[in-house]
Amino acid sequence: MKGGRRDQFFFCLLEEYEKEGRWFLKSLLQVKDEDGLSGDEAIRAWIEKYHVHQLVLDFPLSQAACATCLLDCPGSNSCPEPSVVEVRSRIQSIIDEDSRLERENPKKYEQDRNNDDLYDYGRNIISKPATGYLMSRSFRRRMKKGFIPYWNRPLDFLIWCHYYNQLLETFNLSFDSFGGTSLMVQSRFNYLRRHFPNDLGLYEANGSIVLIELLRAGLILKKDLHNLNDIELGVEARLDIIKGIEKSLNIFIYEHDLELLLKNPRAFDSFLLAVAGQNKKLSLSQELPSWVKPDEVKFILPKFSCV
Repeated sequence: MKGGRRDQFFFCLLEEYEKEGRWFLKSLLQVKDEDGLSGDEAIRAWIEKYHVHQLVLDFPLSQAACATCLLDCPGSNSCPEPSVVEVRSRIQSIIDEDSRLERENPKKYEQDRNNDDLYDYGRNIISKPATGYLMSRSFRRRMKKGFIPYWNRPLDFLIWCHYYNQLLETFNLSFDSFGGTSLMVQSRFNYLRRHFPNDLGLYEANGSIVLIELLRAGLILKKDLHNLNDIELGVEARLDIIKGIEKSLNIFIYEHDLELLLKNPRAFDSFLLAVAGQNKKLSLSQELPSWVKPDEVKFILPKFSCV
């Protein structure tokens, strides 16, 4: 739903048929204001018509720490909020370890730096930074910028640690909770959710992260990710990715829906969010640490089985 008030949004519905052991793309709704039915009404009607149980969105469902803070503010650098303190401590530990490596063996440090900014995308440094950890130049710059409690959520740091370099290299973007959406969309959704069924589960996901995890599992090819935004090769790249998803995740897509997914990048992005929802429904997604406040952010970090 990222964009402005008049932008066209897509909602993609995956339905599980347990007896057949398959999933079907049952509905692909293009939401726009039309005569006699507003886009807001169309979304609500679609949810009710198909008895949707879980809805995955591409913008924050939780707020930054400053948004709900009632303290006499000591300044962002002295923020006492426990989750902010925890993130800053972890950032400093990573910076200290990297500085130790540079200080103790500067020649080797520079050699490693020149070796294409080595970075282990699979490394888990969330529990605590591993000894011998070497940051890439771009990741080091990101850590030096620090954590801003009115702009970032603890989730941002988690995403940076796992995906920063690959997001930058593959999609030329960085994950910032409030950098890709608008107050207008946030306000619109706050209105919409008041009309949703009480038992509707709401989650957040990110299409680029879904693609990276599919790549790490060997289910799609790196060349297709690089070609996604190419005017001539984008359609072919989306087709290859969708075929890989269909085969490995047991999802069936009808031809008329496939055509729309190929032609419209927003429809394709919506499909990726539905894939994240499937991963959550199958209890395959990664567990978020407590300091990220998983019950508030409701963020899906998918995990796919390697081929």
